[in-house]
Amino acid sequence: MPTPHVVLIVDDEVPLQELLQHALERDGYRVVVAGTAADGIAAFEREAPDAILLDVMLPDRSGRDVCQEIRSRSTVPIIMLTALDDEVDKVVGLELGADDYITKPFGLSELRSRVRAVLRRASMGAPAADEPDVAVLEEAGVRLDRGRRAVLVDGADVDLTYVEFEILTTLMESPGRVYSRTQLLDAVWGSSDFREPRTVDVHVRHLREKIEADPASPARIHTVRGVGYRFEG
Repeated sequence: MPTPHVVLIVDDEVPLQELLQHALERDGYRVVVAGTAADGIAAFEREAPDAILLDVMLPDRSGRDVCQEIRSRSTVPIIMLTALDDEVDKVVGLELGADDYITKPFGLSELRSRVRAVLRRASMGAPAADEPDVAVLEEAGVRLDRGRRAVLVDGADVDLTYVEFEILTTLMESPGRVYSRTQLLDAVWGSSDFREPRTVDVHVRHLREKIEADPASPARIHTVRGVGYRFEG
């Protein structure tokens, strides 16, 4: 029998904890619950979860701080939970390394869809070693090795988040092709359902800061106004 995925919930609202735990356990996950930032980090270190649901507002520390600390040590998928319907709050969470966000109140079907999507992405197997033409992409001074999940830009190592890596992979697979935001959401998140297309803009901006000599005037990832993005090889 396969080992169930472990989902860590870090949220101090007990009724919400119980609701989410019950729903996710019904989906077959093993659920670990923490009510503070300190307990959440301890559970992360102890349980090595496969995904984390992380509230922005915690009693002892900001969830943003927790996200940043976890991301400095792990690529585990993180979904931020926020009661603030504030675009700035969402952007900050994404730029600190969160993979996704969801605004309270939310439906359980939406949450379950998000969890399935991040776990599906994280569990995707690497290309076979005997397929170098697929496993390694090289364009415009960027070398992307999917097997090692490593990126070199002009010969220098660049550290990308999981989502940044997947966006870059999608764009580099078809240089010159224009991808709409919805197409990138479908390719990277597995679905564009329940997701704000501007989420893509945040990740692309952060990606440009890492791979472009001048992010304000990008030479590799170009914006196609009113449509989306393309990679120029």
